Amino acid sequence: MHTFKQQWLGNVRADILAGIVVGLALIPEALAFAFIVGVDPRVALYASFTIAVITSFVGGRPGLISAATGAMALVLVNLMADHGLQYVLAATVLTGIIQLILGGLGVANLMRFIPNSVMLGFVNALGIMIFITQLPYLRGNDAMTYLFAIATLVLVYAVPRFFTAIPAPLIAIVVMTGIALMSGVSLQSIGDLGKMPSSLPTFFFPDIPLNFETLKIILPYSLALSIVGLLESLLTSQVLDDMTDTPSNKNQEARGQGIANFFTGFFGGMAGCALIGQSMINIKSGGRGRLSTFTAGVFLMFLIIVLGDVVVKIPMPVLAGVMIMVAATTFNWGSFKFLKQAPKTESLVMLITVAIILYTHNLAIGVVVGVIMSSLFFVAKISRVTVTSDAGIYRVKGPLFFASTTKFIQSFKDIKEKEIIIDFEDSQLWDESSVGAVVKVKQKLEEEGGAVTIRGLNSSSEQLYGKLL
Repeated sequence: MHTFKQQWLGNVRADILAGIVVGLALIPEALAFAFIVGVDPRVALYASFTIAVITSFVGGRPGLISAATGAMALVLVNLMADHGLQYVLAATVLTGIIQLILGGLGVANLMRFIPNSVMLGFVNALGIMIFITQLPYLRGNDAMTYLFAIATLVLVYAVPRFFTAIPAPLIAIVVMTGIALMSGVSLQSIGDLGKMPSSLPTFFFPDIPLNFETLKIILPYSLALSIVGLLESLLTSQVLDDMTDTPSNKNQEARGQGIANFFTGFFGGMAGCALIGQSMINIKSGGRGRLSTFTAGVFLMFLIIVLGDVVVKIPMPVLAGVMIMVAATTFNWGSFKFLKQAPKTESLVMLITVAIILYTHNLAIGVVVGVIMSSLFFVAKISRVTVTSDAGIYRVKGPLFFASTTKFIQSFKDIKEKEIIIDFEDSQLWDESSVGAVVKVKQKLEEEGGAVTIRGLNSSSEQLYGKLL
């Protein structure tokens, strides 16, 4: 009960104000994602509403903002083009089921295998991507567009130095929108991106045949959506953990994402996951509890249904200015120092992670490639095994496993001694390949007339050796 009160009522004023800011920031993003998939704007807006509200109750990271996202939208493009909206909704429901199962199986425990260099690459790529996504709202426009964006940046940066009672992004949006309306200046607005819905989402079942053929169509997309969504959500959760110096339940977050996507499909929404940009806005604006996420979702619908006529007039350069500041604060500027001081392999992993994410616009691909590269570099580093000899005693140093067996075997070429001792006191047998290599060397030497003694195996190595011999 104490935790419930703390997460919902421990930061009421700041959570509500932060949620209002996020609600405003969700609208242009949702409209852009709907355009990517090729669906009616309502599909993304309804998704942002339902996912945010549901995850505020069942998610594992208070303050995390989940909604329709670009990463998930990119996965759905071909499904929408080939089979239509009803299959997109069905894939969203199935995505929720898969994520719920993965969360129950403890998928978040795999987070410990993501190295710091990959996390840095993830965060930096997100910062760059947030910045790049705002450029279409600025590029090719007149000087007034840039003036409003710059003025917004100045307000968001300067206001917190003098006044912190109200989040600076909210002040900037209200002030700059007011100036735009009073001056009559012509700027691209939210209304130019798409038509707002006029009613709340309603519950219905996707109109698809319930057969194996349908499952074959949607399952590959749902699997991809599940992986992309969980990866982005869990990594974003980790970023917020580090920012706020507070822990989160990532397996609960995985299950929460699943529950949210499952119900979203029945309310006409597309699959979604955590939004790093909006989550950063929430945290930077003072949002810490579940109330901030709930407020963001509810205020989003309040804006488009009750205040839709006002919201459509908000200039896009103003929202772009807010997001550019988010991009600047998301990017880890300490990475430049990291590049100088870290081992070259770790620096390379970070840079490649960034490059792949930016090239593919897919966070999952970049992170997976980064983890694989880190693993390969790590294996190469620890697979250095040496064999030294002294009067027929061959001492093995270093771990013996599949990546180091070749060098181990090569060390026993052209052996002339008849009494041979292979000492493993400074080594460890890790897998079947290592046992196979020892057996191969022993048999080869014995075939050449040598008497081979294996000694120095620790208990686990001896157990493995005896089991697989």
